[in-house]
Amino acid sequence: MTAALSTAGRDKIDWARRFMPVTTALAAELRTSALVSGRRIGLSLVLEPKTANLALSLAAAGADVSVVCDGTSTRDDVAAALRQAGIPVYGHAGADRQTDRLLALDFLDRGLDILVDDGSHLIRLAHTERPKLLDTLIGASEETTSGLWPLHAMARAGLLRVPVIAANDARCKTLFDNGYGTGQSTVLTITDLLGTTLAGKTVAVAGYGYVGRGVARAVSALGATVTVTELDPVKALEALHAGFAVAPLIEAAAAADLLISATGVAHTVDVEHLLALPDGAAVAVAGGVDQEIAIDAAVAAGARRHAVAARVEAFELPNGHSILILDDGGCINCTAGEGNPVEIMDLSFGVQLLAVELLATSGAGLPAGVHPLPDAADARVARAKLDSLGVRIDTPGAHP
Repeated sequence: MTAALSTAGRDKIDWARRFMPVTTALAAELRTSALVSGRRIGLSLVLEPKTANLALSLAAAGADVSVVCDGTSTRDDVAAALRQAGIPVYGHAGADRQTDRLLALDFLDRGLDILVDDGSHLIRLAHTERPKLLDTLIGASEETTSGLWPLHAMARAGLLRVPVIAANDARCKTLFDNGYGTGQSTVLTITDLLGTTLAGKTVAVAGYGYVGRGVARAVSALGATVTVTELDPVKALEALHAGFAVAPLIEAAAAADLLISATGVAHTVDVEHLLALPDGAAVAVAGGVDQEIAIDAAVAAGARRHAVAARVEAFELPNGHSILILDDGGCINCTAGEGNPVEIMDLSFGVQLLAVELLATSGAGLPAGVHPLPDAADARVARAKLDSLGVRIDTPGAHP
């Protein structure tokens, strides 16, 4: 069974690699430079075929690579393929939170030179539970907006002890991963789980950052009427100019067939918003953090929950309405879907490779804190993608 599982995982990894020219090209540069040779590099990312290619590419460049992932986002066949390739994996599909925590600590106890994180969970865990390991950690790179927020807070408080590269803020990450990939993969996963069409439906999108824009664009393209909710008046005005209605969340929820939270803020969809939803409405999270939908608070307020389909639960609310919450309010495209499209993640992982390169070359000289990735790195990622497509552009000074 293990051999069959690893073979299935390897096939998926090989398939994904066909659509990852940026990762392939930039990893080849790292292999030639030997900058990461012998470095202990840990990846705390969603464990699926695209991530596996990043891990294998770093290993081929000479790094000592390990991977950790929680039970909701681990694909066991991919994990088996990586283990067969000699890469330690700390994660099992379906593992509970306590098991996830123990595996994460075991992962940290290997000792790392560089950490690539998603949500800053491992960076923060190292600070609270394994502070001595920070003495040898050159630095880390963070993949997400919601992960950077607590790191900035730690830096302001003087609590962040290592340099962290804000890979999320690189243009080749945010513009494409957040702006296109998450929107597409979130919405397609939701429609698959619900088995429904969005044509003619009313969809409320909470938050109009890059992820919210992508979600709103995707549901609109599938025929839904979209209402955006926002705290930022400029973003709200931007949503209006994009052709979407704008309203307070409580009002948008009251008219929604589907509510998608895209804020990365806990309790965005609170009990009052759940109670406002029409009977039969569905709720999901794009990206997100724990309790972005206030599930625990809803249960404490008297909601009763039961499964009605794979990764779909009905919540019987105290007001008599029954609503659907998808995959326990998790990051739906990662926990219930296949994550972002391969070509999109190829750009994000290209950014991460250059963040690793920066830490390997200059990390020891960077002060503790959150640091941007230089613009030149974005240009390298974009050029690698354009080259793979055979697209040529003008260069400065090309014309008299």
